This record gives sequence, structure tokens and C-alpha cells, in this order.
Amino acid sequence: MDSDSRRPRVLVVEDEAPLRHILVLNLARRGYDVAEAATMSAAVDQCAAATPDVVVLDINLPDASGWDVLRGLAARRLPRPAIIATSAVPPARSRLAEFGPLTFLPKPFAIETLLRAVERALVGTPPAERPRQPAR
Repeated sequence: MDSDSRRPRVLVVEDEAPLRHILVLNLARRGYDVAEAATMSAAVDQCAAATPDVVVLDINLPDASGWDVLRGLAARRLPRPAIIATSAVPPARSRLAEFGPLTFLPKPFAIETLLRAVERALVGTPPAERPRQPAR
């Protein structure tokens, strides 16, 4: 997060519209500046338009994987936000090690669990000091 007084920005990348709406609504109620995307390309475009502090990233998207979102950020040399990965199917440990999300939340998860994860991400390592994901 920048040192100015802006509200923390959270991008919710989720292709299931009802779940995305619930996540966006709950994050906005907590005072976050929330953006949303349903596809990989929309997520990368959102990150290019205004770098989020945290991305809640569904791994299974209709046009690519959530991992491809991270590859897209690296390919465009965009800053790497904190990543909270979500999926109904747990990813391989090798994927988690390769892409290094701050946490993985298996679906279904409680909203409070997500809100705590976002809060932890915001007080964590500054984005400039986070390791970058490999470009592919």
C-alpha cells in the first residue's frame, strides 16, 4: 500500500458472478476500494489500470488459470500485489511453491476467513519486497 491515505485496493478475480458479488460487497463494507474481474484478461487490465494492494484470485477462470494472471502481470512488468489464491480444487504444492501466494483458501470458505486474510496481506511485506513470479 502506498504511504498516502488512500483506501487499500482489492481486486476480486472470480468467474462465478454470485460469489464475486458477495466478496465485493463484503470487502467494500470493510472500507476497501474494490475492483472486480471475471477473466484473466480483465484481471491483468485491472492491475494495469490501478495496481491493487491485494488480489483475491480464483485459480480456475474461463479463459485461463489464475496462474496465467500472474504470468500476465510479469509479462507486462506490472507490480506484483499480494495474492490470496482460491479454488474448489486444491492446486498442486508445486504450483503454490512456484507462484507463492500469501495464502490459499479452499472453496467454500467463510467470508470472515477471507477478510482476515486480506487484513494480514495488507500488514505484510511491502509489494516492492515481495518475490516476483517467474515469467513464462
